[in-house]
Amino acid sequence: MGKFVVSVRKNGEYQFNLKATNGQIILSSEGYSSESGCMNGIESVKKNALDDGRFDRITTAAGKFRFNLKAGNGQIIGSSETYESESGRDNGIESVKKNAPDAEVVTEE
Repeated sequence: MGKFVVSVRKNGEYQFNLKATNGQIILSSEGYSSESGCMNGIESVKKNALDDGRFDRITTAAGKFRFNLKAGNGQIIGSSETYESESGRDNGIESVKKNAPDAEVVTEE
């Protein structure tokens, strides 16, 4: 099962990474000013990850691939790494759909 890892950036902002079972980061959040805001972001990922229409599939100018997960209001709640292939990106989306809904939340010290 995947897990959300919450950490604090050097600038004091909170962020989360969704990690797959193998430990690879499959989705990263923006910075949040509070821990509660970060937790709300995680809940939004859990809720929206099952809706394929919430994923924006992006091809970069360099011909690489990535995706963003958006909330119902259109705000980006998580972004992927950059993938070399379209199929790699699509596998990443499927991994978020599979791992996010039941992922545990852990805080990194």
